[in-house]
Amino acid sequence: MRVLEELSGVDRAWLLMDRPLNPMMIVGLMTLEAPIERERLRTLILDRFLTYPRFRCRPVSNALGASWVEADRFDIDDHLPCHALPKPAGRRELEELVGEIASMPFHPGAPLWAFHLVENYAQGAAIVVRIHHAYADGIALVKVLLSLADSPPGARPRRRKHSTPAAGAWDWASDWLPDVLRDTFREGMSLTGKAVHLASHPVETSVLARKGFALAGELAHLGLLSDDPSTQLKRPLCGLRRAAWGDPLALSEIRTLSHVLGCTVNDVLISTLAGALGRYLAARGDTVAGRSVRATLPVNLRPETAQEPALGNYFGLLFVDLPIGIRHPLERLYAVRATLLKLKDSPQALITLRLLQIVGSLPASVEEQLITLLSAKASLVASNLRGPQSQLKLAGAPVAQLLFWVPQAGDIGTGVSMLSYNGGVQFGVMADRQLIPDPAELVAEIGREFERLALVVLLGAERVSA
Repeated sequence: MRVLEELSGVDRAWLLMDRPLNPMMIVGLMTLEAPIERERLRTLILDRFLTYPRFRCRPVSNALGASWVEADRFDIDDHLPCHALPKPAGRRELEELVGEIASMPFHPGAPLWAFHLVENYAQGAAIVVRIHHAYADGIALVKVLLSLADSPPGARPRRRKHSTPAAGAWDWASDWLPDVLRDTFREGMSLTGKAVHLASHPVETSVLARKGFALAGELAHLGLLSDDPSTQLKRPLCGLRRAAWGDPLALSEIRTLSHVLGCTVNDVLISTLAGALGRYLAARGDTVAGRSVRATLPVNLRPETAQEPALGNYFGLLFVDLPIGIRHPLERLYAVRATLLKLKDSPQALITLRLLQIVGSLPASVEEQLITLLSAKASLVASNLRGPQSQLKLAGAPVAQLLFWVPQAGDIGTGVSMLSYNGGVQFGVMADRQLIPDPAELVAEIGREFERLALVVLLGAERVSA
């Protein structure tokens, strides 16, 4: 049993967050317009996915931390199960199967990932990917999985040199963080030398001190956040998941609306989700007037210059209030915009990353209490990922759609995916069956809510139908 490397504090935190009813599993979906042979997919995984040594390992915890340990008798065929949908099968049948696959536990003695090939879907096939969050975050895994796609004509073969971040990956933070926190991101930094520098540069020292106080204030703010209100989204979990997704929204339309309204694409998407959640919950008896629910939004903290998809987790979280009680699309949109602008200028994402690093160094019993405390402050996870804007092919088969769902920690059981691909933005919902029995109903509300916003802008309407 060979140890490959130690888990970072953040990666170990995601490993420790596993619960029997809520495993920390990232789920990806790729639908193809033509069938694909299992042997061809197997070859792609061997040649491109398994070039990362970590995927031949399983995470093993011990009293002092956790390590990536090479699995005994690794067999790729154990990680490539095949499913055949009954003909004719469409979206509804695939949604049901995706929920079942997402509810499956991993084998504890093997690497925690699997590619599920689904045959007989529409005129082609589908691939459902499950990977434990300890291996990497959604940003990295999207890049890794997209590397399975066919290279464009004339492209050079992909070559993987390492699976860890390049040296200096945290250098971007060196002038942002005060000395007391910087060692979190850059191990082995010479604090003595920097202290001499700061002593001779009082203005810089003052700036760093103010930023240090901002960090401390944000940490206190997180601790004082109220628990999210009791709604259908806060019920106990049963461990069985359901999934659904809608037709893509035209990215060009979303960009036009955001330009006209003086906001961002993300503002439009988050506001649309908030409106749909309000209508969905109100229809099921929850009081939404004047209320908000909180979502955690993952924020990428990798340097923009990073080219290779370094494995591991390098993201923070924003706790975003979704004004589900505001019915008018424009009023709600500008409320969301104000919230996101405020959070954009805060160090909350860095603070949550630091908290995850700390959590990963604590005993599991203490970690459990902290995760329970933080998960009480949100009702769902919403991730917004950017995919390629031209259609991909996998083994010659055109890729029709992409979706990725990140896991939800603690008692949170609802995840919403927003991913742009090939000129569209697709919403997907994955939730515990006790919280949202039929996610397709929420997905339909999302589509209708976007149409309401577009109608208000196009017609200049001041009122919309309830």
